[in-house]
Amino acid sequence: MALAALSMLLAWSFACRALVPRHYEYDEQIDLSLDGSATLFISGSVPALIALRGIPLDPSPSAAIGRETVRKFYESNGVTLAQMTTSRRDGRRFLHMRLNVADLRKLHETSAFAWETFSLSKTGDEDVYKQTVGAPAGRDVGNVGWNGSEVVAFRLHLPARIRYHNAPSRRVERGNILEWEQPLADRLKGEPVLIEARMDQQSILYSTLLLVVSLAALVAVTFAAILWWIMRRPARPV
Repeated sequence: MALAALSMLLAWSFACRALVPRHYEYDEQIDLSLDGSATLFISGSVPALIALRGIPLDPSPSAAIGRETVRKFYESNGVTLAQMTTSRRDGRRFLHMRLNVADLRKLHETSAFAWETFSLSKTGDEDVYKQTVGAPAGRDVGNVGWNGSEVVAFRLHLPARIRYHNAPSRRVERGNILEWEQPLADRLKGEPVLIEARMDQQSILYSTLLLVVSLAALVAVTFAAILWWIMRRPARPV
């Protein structure tokens, strides 16, 4: 009975997680390509962006967001700001950005991502991705309504079949996404986040296309063989 109740509780918790998305004070997702290029999606409250990265904005919820300031802060060394929107939650302004990155391995050379290191290398028949998030380099934002429950997340969307990862949840989210969470308080203290994943050297899309082409070729060959056999059959005497 107790085991059944525990199973129901776990199922309920996973269902709630799927139906109600987790809200993060800072959320950084990397959509990686095997050639090292990437698309970055960053969502964060203005106070978090100031405290973690030192972006020169006003943390007041009534202050206007200087879009050109944000653009200048993030754009450099092969990084372009493709899209930016804003929202409000818990009395704070949030920024939502999409960045195009020419080479993720050089991203640490920019001031916006100087707190992180990235590597993508080949080992045997695997591609190995490593990322370290170090200490923040921001400034104090005072009382902005944080109550200690705030969480930050670093997420990784990989293009190939994952063979190994060190995500604390030990699971792969839908869409081949891995997730590392950390309390905002720990992130502000600079406690490191260590990320590692190993994957196939062939993308899932390429493998799928290869399978589709192979099946199409097999169907074509089978059809041709049947047609040849029908045409070669001797005609029945009338």
